Amino acid sequence: MDTESGSLAALDGRITECRACPRLVEWREEVARVKRAAFTDWTYWGRPVPGFGPPDARLLIVGLAPAAHGANRTGRMFTGDRSGDVLYQALYDLGLASQPTAVSADDGLELRGVRVTSPVHCAPPANKPTPGERDTCRPWLVQELHLLRPTLRSVVVLGAFGWQAALPAFAAAGWTVPRPRPAFAHGARVPLDGRDGLGGLDVFGCFHVSQRNTFTGRLTAEMLREVLRTAARTAGLPTTPPGDADVP
Repeated sequence: MDTESGSLAALDGRITECRACPRLVEWREEVARVKRAAFTDWTYWGRPVPGFGPPDARLLIVGLAPAAHGANRTGRMFTGDRSGDVLYQALYDLGLASQPTAVSADDGLELRGVRVTSPVHCAPPANKPTPGERDTCRPWLVQELHLLRPTLRSVVVLGAFGWQAALPAFAAAGWTVPRPRPAFAHGARVPLDGRDGLGGLDVFGCFHVSQRNTFTGRLTAEMLREVLRTAARTAGLPTTPPGDADVP
């Protein structure tokens, strides 16, 4: 896979044209064709979904993969599904997003110092990419990290799958990952040293904002905000103090 690109915008464009994984291509396009009854009037995106956020982001949020009727429909990460509702509300509460909702790619949402991406850019069947699909998609994340290196200071990884996929990408992009590789845990914080003059990077673990986790209370709004708040402040981003926003 050739991922050479001089800017994030150019890289994002190349990602949207990728057809490297036949199973994922077939699934994302079938979902876009068949649709869900609630979205019959939508023209689904049905392609790989690139990252979202400014090119000088100091904080990166790494998820899992686009949702079949969420980002695969809207074309923007964590947009149009319940997971996105939770994530963007938390970012808004902290002053890191311009609005608390994400319904479409043209809804005006802007992120402040934050970028959102995933290790797999196509919606997978049952939300489960294979290890081979994860590895095939990794060069896109490595290239994205390379382009973010001048400003990137912290990363929040959502879930164990993202954690396992992201650690090798950090190593390939120039940071030293401890061995044995640190295990995923909610609230985990792993400082990575940079090589060849590259600055360090703090990596934080957080339970994924899936409906299963948020509906059962495994991940509460405050738990999510706390991880994001700590990561943002580590990256040098100002956040809204507790009590200054209307949060549950």
